[in-house]
Amino acid sequence: MNIKFNLNYMKLRDKLLLMYVLSVFIPIVVTNVVFYNVTTDNIRSQKTRDAGMALDNLKNDLRVTIDQGVGLSYSMYADPVFNATLTRHFNSQIDYIEAYNSYLKTEFSAQPAQGIRWYQVYTDNPTILSSGYIEQLTDEARNTDWYNQLRSSTAPYPALVYSDQTFSLIQRLDNENTGGIEQLLKIDLNMDLIRQYFLGSGFDGKVYFVDPQGRVRFSNDSGTEWPTEKVLFGDIVFPKDSLRLAASYPGINYLEGWTLQGVMNEEVVLQEVRKSRSMVVWLACINFVLPSLIIAAMSRSLHVRLVRILKHMKKVKTQNFQTIPHEEARDEIGQLTIEFNRMTETIHNLINEVYLADIQKKDLELKQQQAQLHALHSQINPHFLFNTMESIRMRSLIKGEKETAKIIHNMAKMFRRSISWSRNYVTVHEELELIRNFLEIQKYRFGDKLEYSIEAEPAALEQRIPKMVFLPFVENASIHGVESIPGQGIIRLSVTLREDQLIFSLDDNGIGMSPAKLQELREYLEQEAGMGERIGMKNAYSRLKLCYQDRFAFAIHTWEGQGTHIEIALPIDEVKEI
Repeated sequence: MNIKFNLNYMKLRDKLLLMYVLSVFIPIVVTNVVFYNVTTDNIRSQKTRDAGMALDNLKNDLRVTIDQGVGLSYSMYADPVFNATLTRHFNSQIDYIEAYNSYLKTEFSAQPAQGIRWYQVYTDNPTILSSGYIEQLTDEARNTDWYNQLRSSTAPYPALVYSDQTFSLIQRLDNENTGGIEQLLKIDLNMDLIRQYFLGSGFDGKVYFVDPQGRVRFSNDSGTEWPTEKVLFGDIVFPKDSLRLAASYPGINYLEGWTLQGVMNEEVVLQEVRKSRSMVVWLACINFVLPSLIIAAMSRSLHVRLVRILKHMKKVKTQNFQTIPHEEARDEIGQLTIEFNRMTETIHNLINEVYLADIQKKDLELKQQQAQLHALHSQINPHFLFNTMESIRMRSLIKGEKETAKIIHNMAKMFRRSISWSRNYVTVHEELELIRNFLEIQKYRFGDKLEYSIEAEPAALEQRIPKMVFLPFVENASIHGVESIPGQGIIRLSVTLREDQLIFSLDDNGIGMSPAKLQELREYLEQEAGMGERIGMKNAYSRLKLCYQDRFAFAIHTWEGQGTHIEIALPIDEVKEI
């Protein structure tokens, strides 16, 4: 059992409430939700941009600090006297001390930059004494973590390593021929300054300095054991709604592969915005409950009086003409009450005075009209007309008037179909056969003045369409289009399948229409009232709208004095009788 929704079945109070919900409440809620989402997206985007800038600033600060160590490394690496002194074989300790005081002491006397905590030169030259900034490269030093990290790098530029909770730059001093002597420069960076950079970066989240192997080497995340364990950044578990940003050092060879990874908790970022969700919910509740109470109170004054009028109207049905007690009301319902009382009194008077006498007269007249109607039906009985046309056709054949008999036969076939179809839908083949019969009649009328062609794809012939929806357009093309031109009229009709649509195309070389006339026709087809002059086209277009609603397409193009093109596209689907 299909139950159709109908507003007329709803009570007035429910209609007012539904009108409020659809017109006010839902738009307000949707607007608040959209505004909340837009605000959330804007804040998320702004926070992301701010975090990206903070991460870039931290990246630049780290690079400045590291570049201070790289500058010192390159200056010592490129100093030929310094490298030659380190590789020199001293005959005695006095010779080394003299060399140290005359040159090396001056080389190490410069105050290191702020980003450098300490630097140390290591050499395995046995004639050099360990003192100050110079240490012997012993087996113990070679077993350290920073030395092992250096062994994995063969690049000529400094290697950035992390050992003993300190970032260091290790540079091989092999710019000159060392004669087999290994000498290194180890520059320890200022970790207090780096830690200050991380803590004051302004990034609202956790920041991780990750080496090329993916290990966390420094972070402001106190919950990660990165100082003592080799924690891989990929193994750290973050909340699903975390926002991640990354900054790298492209084109910088000594920082190649090092990245800054920033992770922010979206809930923390949007914490203030989330607080407004409860406000949206409370406002939505207030917007719904308060107006609902107001609507219920106002609708009661309407509902009670309408129910009272309805009760008295039902009494009138049983010939109880009791009037509604008068009340002070100036609205439409009050006026309706007054008019109902007046109508009730008038009906009561009419029944008492003239209705009972007049009803017998009306009953007699109705019976006479029914008798006349039955007589008219008998006179225009469709089968009588069909049999008459068959008699005329047979008479024409007897007289040898074959052309006239053919036309009458076509008319009889059209008439037979119109009286025999009990369905609203037919196949394309049946519709085209009806059109062909019509055009043959028109060709009999116009003679050689009319030429037509009908083409249809075989797959389209069995498609079902509403009955006689194409014929009115063909009729209009032949009578209004072709009839008024001086030369030969041509009508071309084609039916094709295009994807999931049935395409009906009609072309003629008739008189066409002006743009103003075409616009008038389009408006006429769309309007609801009246059939007007082109009743056939109007009827066909209205039935197409009734059958397919907005699932069909209708296009008409015309050129004044050149002809008209009509195209109708119908969906191919299961046909339902209406």
